[in-house]
Amino acid sequence: MLTKTDTARPWLAAYGSEIAAELPERAHPSLAHLIAETTRSHAKRRAFTCVVPNGMNGMLRYDQVGAMSDAFASFLRHHCKLPRGARVAVQLPNGLAYPVAAFGVFKAGGVLVNTNPLYTPPEMIHQFRDSGAEVLVICDMFADKLAEVIPQTGIRHVVLAGVPEFFPRIPETIVRGVQKVWTRSLPPVPTLEVPVLRIRAALKIGRGLPKVEDWDQTGPEDLALLQYTGGTTGVAKGAMLTHGNILANLDQVKAMGGRHMTGEDCVLTALPLYHIFAFTANLMTFFALGARNILVPSPRPVQNIQRALENYPVTWVTGVNTLFNGLMNEEWFAAYPPKTLKAAIAGGTALHEAVAARWQAITGTRVAEGYGLTETAPLVSFNPLDQPVRVGSIGVPVPGTDVALVDDNAEPVAQGAPGELLVKGPQVMRGYWNRPEETEKTLQNGWVFTGDVAVMDEDGFLRIVDRKKDMVLVSGFNVYPNEVEDCLSKLDSVLEAAVIGIPDAGTGEAVRAYVVQNPDVTTQVSKEEVVAHCRKHLAAYKVPRSVIIRDELPKSPIGKILRKDLKAEVRDEFAGKA
Repeated sequence: MLTKTDTARPWLAAYGSEIAAELPERAHPSLAHLIAETTRSHAKRRAFTCVVPNGMNGMLRYDQVGAMSDAFASFLRHHCKLPRGARVAVQLPNGLAYPVAAFGVFKAGGVLVNTNPLYTPPEMIHQFRDSGAEVLVICDMFADKLAEVIPQTGIRHVVLAGVPEFFPRIPETIVRGVQKVWTRSLPPVPTLEVPVLRIRAALKIGRGLPKVEDWDQTGPEDLALLQYTGGTTGVAKGAMLTHGNILANLDQVKAMGGRHMTGEDCVLTALPLYHIFAFTANLMTFFALGARNILVPSPRPVQNIQRALENYPVTWVTGVNTLFNGLMNEEWFAAYPPKTLKAAIAGGTALHEAVAARWQAITGTRVAEGYGLTETAPLVSFNPLDQPVRVGSIGVPVPGTDVALVDDNAEPVAQGAPGELLVKGPQVMRGYWNRPEETEKTLQNGWVFTGDVAVMDEDGFLRIVDRKKDMVLVSGFNVYPNEVEDCLSKLDSVLEAAVIGIPDAGTGEAVRAYVVQNPDVTTQVSKEEVVAHCRKHLAAYKVPRSVIIRDELPKSPIGKILRKDLKAEVRDEFAGKA
């Protein structure tokens, strides 16, 4: 197995004078320490603004976040009798209640279990059972799920929070906006065997209880998050991320951002905070800087982002390929792109070359692509902002990180050859919660086996070829879906595309493409056009044998196209033919 001395670091030259090769000494022992210091030093600055369509906005200053999270920590520790290390599930969309709850968990010495608000009851039951969560903070819009979930889990207390939580109080006679929009269709709260409180009531209780005094005992080796994988690789499992993992990754993000990221920044957060990308890159990084965070509860439809971009001096946007593509297809965005924007950060899935080029043309700013995964808190590599854009590259490893590319025998591949990407660094998880066998498969000698196939050029810049499991094998030739999808994205008539393999009697597997019509183009996409376009740009074995035209493609909460759902359809399709 590889050791640190086995790997060279050709990427160090790309750091230049802007990026230090090693991480600075850790400034805080835990996230609780960071939060406490930051809320004091930036007390009167605006921390979070929640923006909803056709309604009012809510805002919290840093000192308010500090005081409210202190109260929530007291509620958890003293009212809920939550011991240190206990798990708290937070199932909220982006909004002011999220940082209050999450930061309160850290100050109480608990472990945050981020949970997708759109999860079905079976998914909730699995995650709460698996994590052993004892307290649940859930959006009141989904309270109807509780009757099925609570009896089958160890949840002892439920806290409800609304989308417009902590928004200004306004007289009932003039309610026309957000409060009416978001509360008129709330489901009734079922009768449960456990106590249920609104978060405002929980904070009121917490303010009357002693302040949690032992939060400063939390250290870098203590668990901060059980961050569950998206379930795209099987049963969702919790990555054990420590306070040290997250703090190291914050330093790595700030190192790559350098002078471009400051406390004067304003970041648009349309990606969900319960996802590790937005949790680290948006929530924690910009909070640590003393910057302002504009929270959008839901970016779908994409018009929900309009007020945020038009009314606030947004300097950074994080997103995935589909989000950027969707924004650029909006007339209001294309005609009036944000003038204060410094750059956009892309991750989560491959950024298509056509999307990156169009973004540059419309906004005059770059999309800086990075790479990460839940198991690494998440950032692994990023494109230096002071260097020319390298289209298709996920950048260089961040400071303090080693990477290696290996073959199926875990032996290093030749320079420029594709191999599975392995990662080692201070941001690497402790392992999977209660899954030693899964941990052993993924984490070996400190190296995370990512399952992603990559190549590295002589300067140390990486490019993801594809997911190892998504690779299509056509007559012994490797076909990487990302390459075919990127080709399809250059067709004007195609809005989105997804590529998978399907069984084929002659070649073992064949390529199938799913495409969505671009509504802004009058020419209708056709199967013949797709095939002809691919034949012009791809080797014959990479050309789709089958083309399916769809109105939409299945997506994850952050907008990642879910090939696994399409594969499930194919399994059913071919099972019927067997």
